[in-house]
Amino acid sequence: MTDTYFEEEDFQTQFNGRTVVRILQQALPYWPMLLGFLTFITLVSFQDSVFTYITKHIVDDAILAQNRAELRRLLIFFGGLALLQSVWVFGFIYLAGVLGERIRYDLRKKMFNHLQTLSFSYFDRTPIGWIMSRVTSDSERIAELVTWGLLDITWGITNIGIAVIFMFIINWKMALIVVIIVPVLVIVAAQFKVRILDEFRLVRKINSKITGAYNENIMGVRVTKALTREEQDLGEFQVLTQDMYRAAYRAAWLSALFLPVVQLLVAFGVAAVVWYGGLQVEMGGMSIGDIQAFVSYITFMMWPVQEMARVYAQMQQSIASAERAFSLIDSVPDVQDKPGALEPETLRGDIVYDHVDFYYEADKPVLTDFSLHVRRGETIALVGPTGGGKSTIVNLLCRFYEPKRGTITIAGHDYTDLTLHAIHSQLGMVLQTPHLFSGSARENIRYGRLQASDDDVTAAARLAGAHDFIVTLEKGYDTNVGEGGNLLSVGQKQLISLARAILAQPEIFIMDEATSSVDTLTEALIQRGMEAVMDGRTSFVIAHRLSTIKRADRILVIENGRVAEMGSHAELIRQHGHYYRLYTQQFRRERAVSYDLEMLALTEFP
Repeated sequence: MTDTYFEEEDFQTQFNGRTVVRILQQALPYWPMLLGFLTFITLVSFQDSVFTYITKHIVDDAILAQNRAELRRLLIFFGGLALLQSVWVFGFIYLAGVLGERIRYDLRKKMFNHLQTLSFSYFDRTPIGWIMSRVTSDSERIAELVTWGLLDITWGITNIGIAVIFMFIINWKMALIVVIIVPVLVIVAAQFKVRILDEFRLVRKINSKITGAYNENIMGVRVTKALTREEQDLGEFQVLTQDMYRAAYRAAWLSALFLPVVQLLVAFGVAAVVWYGGLQVEMGGMSIGDIQAFVSYITFMMWPVQEMARVYAQMQQSIASAERAFSLIDSVPDVQDKPGALEPETLRGDIVYDHVDFYYEADKPVLTDFSLHVRRGETIALVGPTGGGKSTIVNLLCRFYEPKRGTITIAGHDYTDLTLHAIHSQLGMVLQTPHLFSGSARENIRYGRLQASDDDVTAAARLAGAHDFIVTLEKGYDTNVGEGGNLLSVGQKQLISLARAILAQPEIFIMDEATSSVDTLTEALIQRGMEAVMDGRTSFVIAHRLSTIKRADRILVIENGRVAEMGSHAELIRQHGHYYRLYTQQFRRERAVSYDLEMLALTEFP
């Protein structure tokens, strides 16, 4: 299950104003929109208070005074303000909606672009579900806070502030009673703040694990069913969902408790005001309109206070989401360009590994004092047991990782002095598990060189041996290959991957177990394509099927991060060493399988 090896970092347990400031900074590029919708919502809040004040005059100066002309004038004024307010309401809803979409887009673009710069080590240690949760749900929460959350806070503060001003205008003594409640609300909010934030941080953390578990089980559904692991996986998934439920329950309980506590405090203040106001009316210190307006303002304040309590709870979720999203954006690549890095036009030349050490974990060395000089245009084959360091050798060459000790030079340059683009743009790779993107076969081949013409795509496909099967597809080169190429066989995907590498015209070519999962016929097609693309290029081939590497200029047997043997196929066979044993054992196994198949055929079809 996902996250058995990944422990998400623990974020601070105290509220950090810098995180809030950074969230708000996401809106700075669109400050006219931000200023616009905040202005509109302030105008709406002001007019709401004006409506209540007009109502006071309607009661005192028109209804109680039985003045129809004044009533008519006040109603017309009221209606005009209502029409104007509809403009303000449209304005803030429209601008908040557009601003939210812009911020979502910017955040997701920042995270996606930054993911392209991160080193392979980041993806080795970080589950896909964690990353997906940051890019999707966390960016959504941040955008909601910057727009609707900020809007609700502004609306609530201005409503309360303007209402208090009007209450002081009506009766300053009664207004003081309301003002006394505010510090109490602040103290209550402070007590709830940290606990709610901690619980929502835990919710987001577990949510990442659940997303990862979904991804892992969907991607591995064939293995799950083949090994009848459904019940065990369900049990492990239930543990995650139960943890999520408990954390979400605690967060919801605290949030739910926060709101009624606020309501009780506000209700207590309303009761005190109504009691004191009633005494003032009896003594003639206030008019009926005054007390009606004052009570309306008190009632009017309750909704913003409740809304702000709700927004505050949501803000904790958004801050927890922001901390995680920003942690992705702030991740520093382990491998990056030096200042003033070079970008030569070509990397044609010798490749030298000079006393290279490398490890993924400090106490588990993968390569130890590894040295190798590869001449320009030479084909190097790497063989040996799984885990010996073969893939690490080519991963270091690609600069997906860098040596812990020693150096690697390409065409006379220490490759850490070159830009990553200079190296990666000259690499062609075909992997054991080919990956295609959603789209047509043509688009996937052209992915290696976007400016290539259709004729170039067809030529590359012919060279790779992919053309013959592509033209038999429903729409030929325009046939959609499905997500990850799942509408094609493994062999077909491998041939398209090879065509993609050929079209890119790389100077360094790498084949990593490219024929291990295909049938004999497809292997022959791939082999011919490999020979075509490797001609004149420096090439590295990793293979378990030793029949595919006989023509390599040199074959290296890699064991425990060291070169156990090196030479041509014929030289290594004559040595009767590691390679000889690997080759003869594999040859015997292949002959045995072939014999068994022949005998089975004779038995079934005598």
